[in-house]
Amino acid sequence: MPQENAHHFEPKDITTQDMYKLMTGSVVPRPIAWVSSQHEDGTRNIAPFSFFTVASRQPPTLLISIGPGTQNREGTVKDTLENIRSVNEFVINIVPFHHADEMYTTSLPYDQEVDEFAKSGLTAARSKLVSPPSILEAPVAFECTCTQIIPVGTDHVILGEVIHTSIDTAVYKGNYKINYDHFEPIARMAGDYRRLEPTSFTLPLHPNK
Repeated sequence: MPQENAHHFEPKDITTQDMYKLMTGSVVPRPIAWVSSQHEDGTRNIAPFSFFTVASRQPPTLLISIGPGTQNREGTVKDTLENIRSVNEFVINIVPFHHADEMYTTSLPYDQEVDEFAKSGLTAARSKLVSPPSILEAPVAFECTCTQIIPVGTDHVILGEVIHTSIDTAVYKGNYKINYDHFEPIARMAGDYRRLEPTSFTLPLHPNK
């Protein structure tokens, strides 16, 4: 742990926003789930979530955490959560660097009836096994069925079992591997973003130590 002269914080002594800043500034880089969803009435939505990871290998399950509405949507439930509750399906797309601006557009708090595909200029692609469309411009799309919605404080953890995966030929290396020379996902830091660096390494760094 840090030395005794480190800064020390307890959630009870600081604001929720300040604790959030400490966590999101330290738990980095976070991958971004670019979630496309659809309400049972047909309204389509796209939204990015950086509280996102793999939850289980078998059955293959991904996890996203969805917080409450913000800004003009404060006090409401986010459309993505409402849509997943409505149809029990969603798609987790991976954001490519060259569509970062479109991702930003989909992060804005639009009214529920706004179609983010139309707003962002992104292309809705017919998914293979679920009703919500995938994002054609995304190199990877995981079609999911919702298996659990778990309330955690102010947020909701969504577990989605992957029932179909689409990988663009340009980023597929073969043998179920991703080609990182052509795969440029972006990740969330605290208030900004990072792209995948071309340099990688294996461990241990110093095998003879």
